[in-house]
Amino acid sequence: MQIGYPILSTVIFLPIIGALLIFLLKRASEALIKWTALFVSLVTFILSIPLFSSFDKTTAKMQFAETYEWVPSWGIKYALGIDGISVLFVLLSTLLTVLCVTISWKTIKEKTKEFYAALLLIEGSMIGVFCSLDLFLFYIFWEAMLIPMFLLIGVWGGPNRVYAAIKFFLYTLVGSVLMLVGIIVLYINTGKSFDILQMMSTNYPYNLQLILFWAFFAAFAVKVPMWPVHTWLPDAHTEAPTAGSVILAGILIKMGAYGFLRFSMPLFPEAAKAMAPAMMILSVIAIIYGGVICLGQTDLKRLIAYSSVSHMGFVTLGIFALNIQGIQGGILQMINHGIVTGALFLCVGIIYDRTHTRQIADYGGTATVMPVYAAFFMVFTLASIGLPVTNGFIGEFLIILGGFTASKTLGVLSATGVIIGAAYMLWLYQRVFFMETNPKIQGHPDMDIREILTLVPLIVLVLWIGIYPNTFLSFMDASVQNLINRVNTAGAFQIHMVGR
Repeated sequence: MQIGYPILSTVIFLPIIGALLIFLLKRASEALIKWTALFVSLVTFILSIPLFSSFDKTTAKMQFAETYEWVPSWGIKYALGIDGISVLFVLLSTLLTVLCVTISWKTIKEKTKEFYAALLLIEGSMIGVFCSLDLFLFYIFWEAMLIPMFLLIGVWGGPNRVYAAIKFFLYTLVGSVLMLVGIIVLYINTGKSFDILQMMSTNYPYNLQLILFWAFFAAFAVKVPMWPVHTWLPDAHTEAPTAGSVILAGILIKMGAYGFLRFSMPLFPEAAKAMAPAMMILSVIAIIYGGVICLGQTDLKRLIAYSSVSHMGFVTLGIFALNIQGIQGGILQMINHGIVTGALFLCVGIIYDRTHTRQIADYGGTATVMPVYAAFFMVFTLASIGLPVTNGFIGEFLIILGGFTASKTLGVLSATGVIIGAAYMLWLYQRVFFMETNPKIQGHPDMDIREILTLVPLIVLVLWIGIYPNTFLSFMDASVQNLINRVNTAGAFQIHMVGR
């Protein structure tokens, strides 16, 4: 589908150009840098809206496609396109970047120019990952995210920021190197082409599929992060600035699960089928382990970080249930997690800017001092535990339904994660907002208009998806059904996505 201008290239490279512009502003005031970053991110979001309004929900084909020869002698193309699996992630990326700019308005006081340039570079790279239809191009964007995120954590993070940044970089780099080996093997076995859609129409031998599945698994499992390669996430979240935590939780860790959907399942369907039980077991372990660890946390950000391990366990459980309920639930829950956990990290940043402590024991009675803040935090808490009418409910319901359909035992075990999640989130809310008012939080102002406007869009999405989820589920119907057909008829089915 065409809109009249190359929309995908625009939303990818506008923030990258904005980052370069900010970096080149030699003697610009701090205010000009901030307003430039806000303008670029807001225009990028506005320009991405036609992806939502003009998307054809009836087809699994790639839409808004752009294809240009890049290095023909090596079979490398500049190829972009989105389907029902990727479209919502592009919109979430552009929205969260705007909110990251606004929430950082008063908190980033050093190296402001470099901070906003890094933030915009991450945005362009993230969108590029979701839009790439050439595996070489995909890998460039995949790796390009590492450097600015490494800098966000290592330069603007907390006291242990260097340790957390290096750990994040090493974990993701090792996984990515193994994926690079897999990409090279795929290139050789696909007639020396990096075209993802051509690869999807090729049936690879079963043994080769198994090897490549685990090569790609190394990169995607670290990004999710799946148990037991999750240990970089709590450190990165705890030390990252608020904007960094929002990007990590909202978008970056979704790329691992997106990789399973875009590559592992359609490229290696027989291996995906064979490995599905093991992947579901790892997912259930993550759900329960992450939830139990949350019960013992004393740091606000660390608790929410470990909750991401549990929530992303639900996502991978749904994906590898290999049925329409599970996969649709997994995709929707990725969007939900980006909204809710991103909002919770924004909320932690708001209170931390006032108190300069993340220790839960330093709070108590916050609802009395900051009632508006308490109301916002309550909505996101209830969404996190999956209360009906919030977005968290429908995602977890579909995942548990899909998991139960695939394995009754694992479906039942995964449901215990909902109970554990309610326990640690409600206990957190009780300790922070109720009980006796702690002197450390007395006298602090409630949320200002900038902070309220930052969280309102996420409140709207929490209720919109919770009340009428079909608005978002309808985008993925055709693409998910096509993916399931590919896996269920592994080795025989020629995928229909080859049309651009």
